[in-house]
Amino acid sequence: MTLRTGGRILVDNLLAQGCDRIFQVPGESFLAVLDALHDTPQIEVVTCRQEGGAAFMACADGALTQRPGVCFVTRGPGATNASIGVHVAMQDSQPMILFIGDVDRGMRDREGFQEIDLVAMFTPLAKLALRIDDARRIPEYVARAYNVAISGRPGPVVIALPEDMLRDEVEAVDRNPVDLYPVDYDPDDFAPIFALLRGAKSPVAIVGGAGWDEHVATAFEGFASDWGIPIAGAFRRQDAISNASPVWAGNLGYGPNPKLVARIMAADVLLVVGARLGEATTDGYSLITPDHPGQTLIHIHPDPSELNRVYRADIAVAADVLAFADMLTVEPAPQTPHASGSEAHAEWLDWSTPKPRDGVTLDLGLCVAAMRERLTPDATIICNGAGNFSGWWHRYWHYGPPGTQLAPTAGAMGYGVPAAVAGALRSPDKTVVAVAGDGDFLMNGQELATAIQHGANMLVIVVDNGGYGTIRMHQEREYPERLSGTALHNPDFAALARAYGAWSETVETTEQFGPALDRALAQDGVKLLHLKTDIEVITNSTTIGAIRARPR
Repeated sequence: MTLRTGGRILVDNLLAQGCDRIFQVPGESFLAVLDALHDTPQIEVVTCRQEGGAAFMACADGALTQRPGVCFVTRGPGATNASIGVHVAMQDSQPMILFIGDVDRGMRDREGFQEIDLVAMFTPLAKLALRIDDARRIPEYVARAYNVAISGRPGPVVIALPEDMLRDEVEAVDRNPVDLYPVDYDPDDFAPIFALLRGAKSPVAIVGGAGWDEHVATAFEGFASDWGIPIAGAFRRQDAISNASPVWAGNLGYGPNPKLVARIMAADVLLVVGARLGEATTDGYSLITPDHPGQTLIHIHPDPSELNRVYRADIAVAADVLAFADMLTVEPAPQTPHASGSEAHAEWLDWSTPKPRDGVTLDLGLCVAAMRERLTPDATIICNGAGNFSGWWHRYWHYGPPGTQLAPTAGAMGYGVPAAVAGALRSPDKTVVAVAGDGDFLMNGQELATAIQHGANMLVIVVDNGGYGTIRMHQEREYPERLSGTALHNPDFAALARAYGAWSETVETTEQFGPALDRALAQDGVKLLHLKTDIEVITNSTTIGAIRARPR
């Protein structure tokens, strides 16, 4: 062994775990790490413009790779800015590691410059929060962080790095890569599940979430197709199964297909795989209640602590979702599959086909239809933050297999553009599209500079209705015609994009969108379409006037 700085040991152990990219905003508290990265071309350093954007990028990278996305920020304001990415990674069950440069060990507890008790701050937000005080133990902590981030229910790990510890020169023993090992199950273990499914009259599957990837999707889709069981995606898990599947029934969450809602309510057996059944998926725990009388709930989740935490499960199985999906394919399918699978898919096809809306100058539904004519779902990643604008894409876009949707189940604004940067760098063979509202875009629009600096190839669509649309919708429902605090005065987004160095155009009518999209797709690098819409058309299914006219 030779003497190495703590920064060098940390970078060497990130390499050992397979890290090839980090997202960061530099700080003097981890200069020793940046110095080590100078001599480590195997790791790409993506320099971001704000820590929230950097953390979102790491979260999205983890979602695409199923390995922890890695982010470095400095203490104090860097840590507080990055906390939103930790919150999203936790609620989204995505593997991520946030390293935070901290004050020197000898200065702790004096309220030094930008000092925060980082472990105390992040313990409620993260899956695990730690501090490394001994550089010799860096390999141990890094390996532990990777193991915690990817095991059970994936999630974020936060590690504080005292500045002087990173400068220490010590001897350390590097760790081997951490990986998950498959668990073998006895087919007899699942006999009660198959018995329930064979006896079910109207089963429905709800999927997506912890441990879900393309291998799981392929195995589960094959099983559900053979049995004729409708598959519904949990909130913002619309790429859990390729939407081209003949049993894909659509997504739950905000504004789902009423016919899918009716199917869920009428189901006698619910097979939930990977999903937590959170508030958004279940419409405030009302579509499926925690005790779900009259329904049998089979809940499969890789983390035993998630089972029976909120929902009473008739059968709860703590299992790797891939192993479970593989086991499902072992059981022979019934000779006559349920007709409900194909019926639900037909209902979804009708629901997801946009129809022209009278009197709408720029019809977002028809814009999504134009995108479907030009882009292939399997080769496109749709990224979005939070806002009513996303509802048009959630309803009308047909998603491909896992890895084609990056959208925060935590409902965080500002996620779409950073996620698109991560997606474009990770999947340069795909068309990456960030869809953002005007309020949403300006929360992390500065990361256009990051995208251009690092050569990302991505399209940004800014839907500009001059307001915080989701809150305006709720405001009109609760306090009709009393507009307060939700209007926005916006810049010229196309001009702003050009200032960053992107190609851009402004679109004001439905007819302009298709040709503008063609011109955008013909460009290399970052391009932006500024869509000016009318806030009166507040969602894909209603208007402000209709909300005001509702009986009270």
